[in-house]
Formats: sequence, structure tokens, C-alpha cells
Amino acid sequence: MADAVAESAPAPAVLRHAEEVMGTVFSFDIRGGEPEAVRAALDEAIASLHRVNEVFSTYREDSQVSRLVRGELTVEECDPEVAEVLELGAEAERVSDGWFSMRYQGRLDPTGIVKGWAAERAARLVAAAGVSGVSVNGGGDVQLLGVPGPERPWRVGVSDPLRPGGLAAVVSAAGADELAVATSGTAERGAHIVDPRTGRSAVTDLVAVTVVTPQLTWADCWATAAFAMGSREALGWLESLPDVEALLITAGDEVRCTGGLAGRLG
Repeated sequence: MADAVAESAPAPAVLRHAEEVMGTVFSFDIRGGEPEAVRAALDEAIASLHRVNEVFSTYREDSQVSRLVRGELTVEECDPEVAEVLELGAEAERVSDGWFSMRYQGRLDPTGIVKGWAAERAARLVAAAGVSGVSVNGGGDVQLLGVPGPERPWRVGVSDPLRPGGLAAVVSAAGADELAVATSGTAERGAHIVDPRTGRSAVTDLVAVTVVTPQLTWADCWATAAFAMGSREALGWLESLPDVEALLITAGDEVRCTGGLAGRLG
């Protein structure tokens, strides 16, 4: 779980909004821009999240993904976003050597990629309205674009999974036009991450993996895959990915980091 926070210096006009959708809360923090254009862009972003839920929810019998699984639709008959997400998921499976998967109990289930992708897309819809900065937090995974104010970077607090209410780290977006922070672990939802090689809950030495990279779509995928791998294999794999930094916390309270993470803390 992470929360975006800004420094205490004066900031441009602020618009904040929280929307319940997809079984979680998406929080928007928007800075600057022309008010009417920003409000319209926010409305569009909110509508896009609800549309994603209608199309991709595995809990809705009438969603396109549910109908696709039952063979009632082909990918070509679905909204174009379905093919887009399936292509992104296939790339995540390839890069992670199968540790990220879009299948659950033998059935198509793109849940692991949809939330991060949807939050990133919503942030970009708002940014296109000419704002100075936007943060979208989808259930604790954050996409940051632009800045909250002059000389003021976005900062994201990463919750400590072993010390409720405490922070394990604070990530700074200083010098980055876009940055995403995603965490996978057991603190918030218990043992919900599946080991795709066994089909059962992943049994590893980790309690949390936080990934920092420009795009939330990938940050979310890489955090999930890394958690399933376990700390030893995950750290080397994350180090091999371009523009990716990570913080790994084990059940024994051991903290492991990629080499460049220190440059993103503050």
C-alpha cells in the first residue's frame, strides 16, 4: 500500500476525487490546469474505470472477459482494449519467464494486469487536459505524472508490512516526468498471489515487493511476478530489467534493494 504526498510548499490549484470501482478505491490528486477542462478530463477518466470494470471483471457474468472465457465472444468481437491488455499480459509473461500469468485455475484471468493498466490510463487521460501534475492511486498502486508544484516532486510513502502504520521507505519522483510505484504482498489481502507453476498460493520468504518504474502497468506486473519468485531469484531478475528499481522485504524483516533504489528515495 502506498500513498502519494506532496511537499508543503505552495501548490497550483488542486482537485481531488476518490472513486469506488473494481473492488477498490481510485484516488485522484490533480494539480493545475484550466478548471473546466480538468473536470471534464476527470469525468472521462472515471468513466473509463467503470467501463474497464464492465469489460474485464471476472465476477460479472455479463463482462466481455467472462463471455470470452465461455466462448461466447472472440477477442476480435470484444472492445479493442481487450486485445491490448491480452498483448500486454503476454509480454509480461514472456519477460517474467511465466512468473506473471493471466491464467487462474486454467482459465483466462487478466486481473493481475488490469488495475495497474487502468490507473495508468486514467492518469494519462487527465494529464492530456494540460495539468501540471496528476497522481492516481489505485488500491495502493500509484501512477505519477508531472509535478505537484514548482520545484516540488511527488513523493510516495511505502507502507511497512511488518509495522502497521509505519513506512518502509519514501519514494521521490524528483527529476522524472512519470513514475509509478506498485506493491505486492500479504499485508493487505493475505496470501492472494498465486504461484503460476503450482496454481496455489505462492509460498516465498517475502512479505512485500515494491517496484518503481515509469509505467504502472509494468510496475504492477513486475511486483506480482517478483513476489511469486521469492527474494533471491526476484532481486537478480529485477536488477536485469531496464528502468526498474525495487524494495523487497522478507518475513524475517530483511530488506533487499536493487542497486539504484537509493537514488529514488527521499
